[in-house]
Amino acid sequence: LRLSMLSGRHYQNLEERKRSSTTAAKIQGDTTHSADRNPAVLNDSDEVKKGQSHKAMFNCSINTIKMGVLLILCLQNSMFTILRRYSQGVLKEVYATHEVLIVGEVIKMVFSAWMITGNLSEGESLATRLNFLVRKSGKMFILALIYGAMNILSYVSLRNIGAGIFTIFAQCKILTTATFSSIILRRQYSWARWRALISLMMGVLLFTEPIWNDFDKPMVQDGGNAMVGTVAVLIEVSLSGFASIYFEKVIKTDKDQLGIWERNFQLALGSFPVYFLFILWNGGGQAGYLGGWSPVAWCLAFLGAAGGLLVALSIKYGDSILKTLATTGAIIVSSVLDYMVLGGDLTPVMCIAGSQVIIAIMNYSFDTTPVTVSPDPTSVDKVTDSECDENEKENETEALLSNSADDGP
Repeated sequence: LRLSMLSGRHYQNLEERKRSSTTAAKIQGDTTHSADRNPAVLNDSDEVKKGQSHKAMFNCSINTIKMGVLLILCLQNSMFTILRRYSQGVLKEVYATHEVLIVGEVIKMVFSAWMITGNLSEGESLATRLNFLVRKSGKMFILALIYGAMNILSYVSLRNIGAGIFTIFAQCKILTTATFSSIILRRQYSWARWRALISLMMGVLLFTEPIWNDFDKPMVQDGGNAMVGTVAVLIEVSLSGFASIYFEKVIKTDKDQLGIWERNFQLALGSFPVYFLFILWNGGGQAGYLGGWSPVAWCLAFLGAAGGLLVALSIKYGDSILKTLATTGAIIVSSVLDYMVLGGDLTPVMCIAGSQVIIAIMNYSFDTTPVTVSPDPTSVDKVTDSECDENEKENETEALLSNSADDGP
């Protein structure tokens, strides 16, 4: 009985393999010959063509949204930089920076809550939904703590090393973001994209040459430790790349599948206590608690809130590396605006380096090589084990059949 069952399954598997190997050719031949006889076949092919055209239009609209969000993010970063330099460099305003950031987080929470009201299910109240988001905000609290640790590390590094050395190491965020994207999200980038990222980093370094090549400024602060400052900035750069990819992974692959506005609400909620602790640590700054505020400071708070929302949108419709390209391009735009509006420096070397940055961004963005995702090793192991089990069963079946043939009837 066992031999009969195994032999029957063996021949059934053989028949299934024969059918699957000839299905594609048969369908293609039948479709070609029956298209002239049966109008329904033509209708089906028309439907397929319509589906492909709709898919192409959808991809085109997504790319348009992605490029629009990245362009607006670049302009927002540029305006924020220029306005902050005008506020603190020209007007000499002395408000606390962390107070501006915490007001921006409150604006983000209010705006995100207002957007969430438009996506509530029937019979669900806003208070119930926000309570659910607070209980599910653990992952965003981790991200807020990472951002807080990055601020502390930046403070430690700048107390030990000069701004020039800090600027050089800070450009490594481009490569750390791409590296963590390859490790965590298993993305495989073409060598052309890696060369574009390295070229981008070198272009930004050359563009910021007036900062790190100023011999009048010390490379190590008085009483500082160069090793401590260097290690702090390297950890801060690594955390920056990890935080970007962690945020992208939560937005795109988390099992809760929360909306972009819900994630923004959670992140703003988690960042609020972090900035509040920084305000207490600094004692309210030079002007004291809530001192030194002006209309320009309020504009900075609104621009900061808009930047946080745009970063989340850019990651949703693009990825963390494209977000990094947008913020890097903002360095060039803000420097040009600084030269035109506030009389900042713009040397020929900076112009050449700015052109190099723009070319590197275009080389990365216009590379037609698709970004592939390598398979999960655990899933590959499962598939391999199942295939091995199937092969063992087939070998066992063939051995039993050959033994029965040798034994005779």
